[in-house]
Amino acid sequence: MSNHNEKSKPKSRWIGRAVIIGLFLLAIIIYAAVPSVHSFINSVIDMFKSGDFDRMHDFIAKYGKWAMLVSSLLMIFQSIAAPLPAFFITLTNANLFGWWQGCILSWASSMVGAAMCFYIARILGRDIVEKICTKGALLQIEEFFAKYGNKCIIIARLLPFISFDVVSYAAGLTAMDFWGFFIATGIGQLPACIVYSYVGGMLTGGAKLMFMGLLCLFALAILVVLIRQVYMASGKRKAKASKSEDR
Repeated sequence: MSNHNEKSKPKSRWIGRAVIIGLFLLAIIIYAAVPSVHSFINSVIDMFKSGDFDRMHDFIAKYGKWAMLVSSLLMIFQSIAAPLPAFFITLTNANLFGWWQGCILSWASSMVGAAMCFYIARILGRDIVEKICTKGALLQIEEFFAKYGNKCIIIARLLPFISFDVVSYAAGLTAMDFWGFFIATGIGQLPACIVYSYVGGMLTGGAKLMFMGLLCLFALAILVVLIRQVYMASGKRKAKASKSEDR
């Protein structure tokens, strides 16, 4: 029975790989061959890069009763197309649907996106992930993983300027259990999702600039703490190495 399971795993892996590659190729063909799709996708990417809350608000709002579905698809799209910023959607959702409904929508759709990134990496492997994330970004996250493990996932979700999508891809390349990753993802992103949604529901005019400034300070403060921890951990390793050499 165990031999049968071991044989079926490589087969199912190759089937999954073929399906995902086929979908990617189909998406690329449609993107290249259909001008309206090409223009639409480019405008969505440009909207993410601009960081314009009003532009994203108007884009989602124009779909009326389908707005929540569109918002969810945007969140999943940005997850796969790393490293587009996700917290713009979180703020927009709070503005459009109310802070608690926006929070649930943002949290649930980002969980779906994170799971998809994890399995894309696990099925397709490192070569494909490096093309999506870039080799440099992946190496940086992997070094962070080596030091903090699951804590890296929680910390990355709290920081608005660290691409958690890259973390999701990197996690899929490790031997990490999916449910361990998924639970850490849910716990790590929930506090930030609640805060961004609550504040995002009240953002207007100059308050947006103030909030962005606070986010920068928050991110800087956590990064200072992390750098200090890395420095101290490095010092301890060097001290242990020197002691072992003396012996």
